[in-house]
Amino acid sequence: MSREHNENVLMMGRSSRQTMQRTALFVMEQTLGHVTHARNLEALLPSNGELEPEFVPVRFETPYRAVPGWSNWTVRAGLRAGSHLLARRVRHPRPAAMFVHTQVAAVLLGPWMRRTPTVVSVDATPKQYDELGEVYAHDRSHPRIEDLKYRANRACFQRASHLVSWSHWGKDGLVNGYGIQPEKVSVIRPGVDIERWSRPASGEPRLEDPIRILFVGGDLRRKGGDSLVAVISRLRSDRDLPPLELHLVTGSDVERTPGVFVHHGLRPNSPELIALYHSADIFCLPTMGDCLPMVLAEAAAAGLPLVSTEVGAIGEIVRNGETGELVVPGDLDALALALRRLISDSSLRARYGATARRLAEAEHNAKTNAGRIAAILESLADGRLVSE
Repeated sequence: MSREHNENVLMMGRSSRQTMQRTALFVMEQTLGHVTHARNLEALLPSNGELEPEFVPVRFETPYRAVPGWSNWTVRAGLRAGSHLLARRVRHPRPAAMFVHTQVAAVLLGPWMRRTPTVVSVDATPKQYDELGEVYAHDRSHPRIEDLKYRANRACFQRASHLVSWSHWGKDGLVNGYGIQPEKVSVIRPGVDIERWSRPASGEPRLEDPIRILFVGGDLRRKGGDSLVAVISRLRSDRDLPPLELHLVTGSDVERTPGVFVHHGLRPNSPELIALYHSADIFCLPTMGDCLPMVLAEAAAAGLPLVSTEVGAIGEIVRNGETGELVVPGDLDALALALRRLISDSSLRARYGATARRLAEAEHNAKTNAGRIAAILESLADGRLVSE
């Protein structure tokens, strides 16, 4: 073989190794619904993209209170993320781009973000969490501390090369609460694996008795599960309604109640959990405080009519009179009325469920949305402006 041929092969090998070394680092907060979001991204990111994804989980653990400041999750998350990146730097080249979900893990990563183009992803801004603070058992600090927190978060958002919000509500919080330019923020829903959550062709919404209502929420009280149990007990005593069952998927203890079935220990995306969605007629989450619960997107993907409350960004998926019914948090009479309408009208359930399914396909498809995230990171890695 010629010398020129050998040099070409060598150059191709170097180019291939350089391509393989182009990494997109995903630093993912591991609390609540963020765990499922990370798993979906890991499973559904394009396998033929320009960047090789590498995941760094930032796990929530019980704080060691003897260390000053360690009880603060932002401090713990930031330091844990930073320690992962520091350990990684010893053996790996600098990533071409970085994706950090959420700002909790990103706020202390300033030095890393200055060296690597970074996308910061949020489900809500810290100010929006403060507005929901009571239901999250989240107390505000001294005004001076709150001002420092605000400045640190604003600096993080401004330092980011681009921002991703799970909702328009979250984007408005970034723009109006932190002065971020609208064009710097893309709304990309966390989404679900549409194929996995689709109801089987032979499993159309059930029309026979009993009517099954499904609730999924780890924190029964905050998610309104206790209120739902009370409402279902009331509706079950109404002789004008068909027999009812309430199925609760939760980590909380639930008092034994007629017609209420409790499912503990079901893991996200598990076949057992998906089967419960497919056997249900109505999905109800009367939450007292939330941002954009992923369980609503899962229910929509399963073709279920939705009942929930007007908090956070829930109105962006539970569209009143289109995909389901919205009620005021804590209004048990309104919740009972909304459920009664759906229990009594199979055609309304079918119409809401079909519209919810179409919305899930259009906006909450995790595979499509993972591709959008990958495209943003590739643009930043190549030094191009983000253009969707």
